[in-house]
Amino acid sequence: MPGIYIHIPFCKKICYYCDFFKSRDLDKKEAFIKALQQELAERAGEGSDETFHTVYFGGGTPSVLSPGEVEEVLEAVYENYRISEDAEITFETNPEDIDEQYARKLLMAGINRISIGCQSFLDRDLQLMNRRHNAAGSLQAVLTAAGAGFRNISIDLIYGLPQLTQEEWEKELEKALGLPVQHLSAYLLTFEKGTVFGKWLEKGKINIPPEESVVEQYNALIRMTKEKGFVHYEISNFGKEFFFSRHNLLYWSREKYLGFGPSAHSYDLRERKWNASDLKRYIQQKEWVAGREKLTDTDHFNDYLLTSLRTMWGADRQYMKKTFGPEMTGSFLRSVAGWISTGHITEDNGNYRLTDKGILVSDTIISDCMIT
Repeated sequence: MPGIYIHIPFCKKICYYCDFFKSRDLDKKEAFIKALQQELAERAGEGSDETFHTVYFGGGTPSVLSPGEVEEVLEAVYENYRISEDAEITFETNPEDIDEQYARKLLMAGINRISIGCQSFLDRDLQLMNRRHNAAGSLQAVLTAAGAGFRNISIDLIYGLPQLTQEEWEKELEKALGLPVQHLSAYLLTFEKGTVFGKWLEKGKINIPPEESVVEQYNALIRMTKEKGFVHYEISNFGKEFFFSRHNLLYWSREKYLGFGPSAHSYDLRERKWNASDLKRYIQQKEWVAGREKLTDTDHFNDYLLTSLRTMWGADRQYMKKTFGPEMTGSFLRSVAGWISTGHITEDNGNYRLTDKGILVSDTIISDCMIT
């Protein structure tokens, strides 16, 4: 069940934590859309044998596009690719861009799932992150989307912020889970190199919160989402039944996907390829694909562990043995044994899943189980 990802690189303001490819050159928006339409047409042969079940507008900030521009892009998608009738069409938005008219026009254009980047319900933390909206705007955006007719709403939150207390975080979660949302993505703040936060960290202008504080916040996230009927189906993702992100499940299930726009990645089960992270080069249409990586059997095995162990379904011993052979499976079984004995992984009839304790050190566990 392959999917399509479309990267909209524009942002009106740069968030201090973000390391995704983005640009503030909004005057290039029209030229970008023309280039995107051309890329969608010229690469149509890559999807000629497929029916696509998801389309995802990510960024950047897709909501800098007008509803008419969204419609133009979707028309190019439908003209060049076979899209299933029940496809999930997701559109990322910033709260300050949503009013009732905009939301209704997105629905009319064909968007049926909206992902709202609330990030926080505290003005202090929104200002720290250099977000354009305030806490009231986060709340109102969700209510506006629901009032306009969206029945599949996801919101993003960030925890592990330097000044965020446990009491504040639990109040934020209460607000979030009291809204008409069907999905929640909650991410631990990371201080990536090259971002403002990364530079501040190097200069000692900002501090990483204590590990015990982050653990306490994550445990509250797991507990409170469960109490409200959300399923913790991936390390950072929680959804009501039937409302998991179908597009993101493609990545975690190692399904095919095509990526369009600057910096977008594609995967066809044999190789990964990516577009240049360069808006000017993209608009000039010099070339779409900037690099490729042929995947080895070891790469495929490591990818399987990286994706499957992040989810509630875990890694399956029989699948590993059948797909990757006894040698690689044996390597995993030797590595995972110690993590089972310490309670970080549970094994049930050949299926291996991270426990809540294991999730907290998931990167270490997965890295340890990979073949190097």
